[in-house]
Amino acid sequence: MTDTAISADNLSLTFQTNDGPVHALKDVSLDIDKGDFVSFIGPSGCGKTTFLRCMADLEQPTGGSITVNGVSAREARKSRAYGYVFQHAGLYPWRTIGRNIRLPLEIMGYSKADQNARIKRVLELVELDGFEKKFPWQLSGGMQQRASIARALAFDADILLMDEPFGALDEIVRDHLNEQLLKLWAKTEKTIAFVTHSIPEAVYLSTKIVVMSPRPGRISDVIENPLPADRPLDIRDTQAFLDVAHRVREGLRAGHSYD
Repeated sequence: MTDTAISADNLSLTFQTNDGPVHALKDVSLDIDKGDFVSFIGPSGCGKTTFLRCMADLEQPTGGSITVNGVSAREARKSRAYGYVFQHAGLYPWRTIGRNIRLPLEIMGYSKADQNARIKRVLELVELDGFEKKFPWQLSGGMQQRASIARALAFDADILLMDEPFGALDEIVRDHLNEQLLKLWAKTEKTIAFVTHSIPEAVYLSTKIVVMSPRPGRISDVIENPLPADRPLDIRDTQAFLDVAHRVREGLRAGHSYD
């Protein structure tokens, strides 16, 4: 039996605002197995990022429940069960790339020797070895995002939560980083939850695609991706790829039919 990394059961979240309640998520139930690469796609404001933030204990559900590695999201956060990659790299401009990656390791109390070994390993994983002493402003946007991923990987969390990390990059850079991310996932065997607005990106990267409806965010379809694990970029020209992309589009259209 496959172990479950993340499990949501009738998860709901309502924000109270001056204009009245905002129903961000409603009755969301989903299991993500360990080692899965799950993409979340849907229109802006459908609750994709909110769902990710609930996994990370950055938002508190107002209904239902969510567990991460079999414990509450809060316990998982305290045990450092996940690394989080935001939409923007969020690197400190006054710290070198190496020192940006070092920061969470310093906070967590790793020894200097362990810090150095981990920094070296994750820079090699994201193909940034040799850039440890560069400052963020000396790197391209894509390289900064790779450094951000390295920082999230540095303390060996089992789960990687990624909130549209490549959305601001041009298509050529995005394609390259998609390829690198798949290689990284294959090497590390981590569980990845990935938010995107791009249908091709979701289909190319994922073992499972979760299609969400407009607010209040609900799941309109969960698509098990039949594509092989080995995915060169030109797989996107195949009929199998186009068939999955078509089903995602159908799921997005169906999501608009909710009352």
